[in-house]
Amino acid sequence: MNTEDANESTGRSGRSGANGVSVSTTLSVIVAAIAVLLGFLILRDVNRDRDDVSAPITTEATIVDPSGEVTVAPTETTTLPRTGFKILVANASGVTGSAGQMSTALQSEQFIVSQPVNADVTYGRQSVTVVFYVPGYEAGATAVAEILGGIQIQPVATPAPVEGGSLGEAQVLVMLGTDLAGKLLPGALPAAPVDTTTTVAPA
Repeated sequence: MNTEDANESTGRSGRSGANGVSVSTTLSVIVAAIAVLLGFLILRDVNRDRDDVSAPITTEATIVDPSGEVTVAPTETTTLPRTGFKILVANASGVTGSAGQMSTALQSEQFIVSQPVNADVTYGRQSVTVVFYVPGYEAGATAVAEILGGIQIQPVATPAPVEGGSLGEAQVLVMLGTDLAGKLLPGALPAAPVDTTTTVAPA
C-alpha cells in the first residue's frame, strides 16, 4: 500500500513537472516571437530614417510626362567633385579678358580656380575649348567638362601648352577656345534670363 501511494505521488509530480515545462516552453516561444517582431519593426524604422536622410543625394531623376510614360534621367553632375583640385584657365581664343571671365564663372560654381594665363604661342588660336588634366584627376576634369557643356577631356602634355609650360598648383587646365569665350557656362544656365553685362570680369 505504501508502494502504491508512492507510485501515485510520483506520477502526479511527473505530470505536474511536464505541464510546468510545457507552459514555460510555450511562454518562452511567445516572448521570443514578440522580441523578433519588435526587432524587425525597429530595424525597419531605422532603415526608413536612413533612407530619408540620404534621399536628397540622388544620381538620377524620374520624369513623368503627361502621357504617363516614366523616364529616368541621369544627373551625374551632382556626384562629381568640385573641390580637391585646382583649375587653371588659359586663353587660347584671342578674346581679351575671356580667361578671367571664365575663371570668375567657374568660381561662382564652387570650383577652386588659379589666376588665368594665356596659352603658349606655339599652341595657337583654338576654336574649340578642351579640358586637360593631370593623371589621377579625371573626375575633376569631367566635372569641369560637364559644366562647360560636356566638352572633351584629355591628359595634359609635359610641358603644358601654357605660358611658362607649367600648371603651377593646378591639376585641371581649361584651354579656352572661341566657342566659349565670353559666354555663360552651358552646364549652369539658369532658367530665368540673366543680364550678361553683370558677368563681365576685368581683363
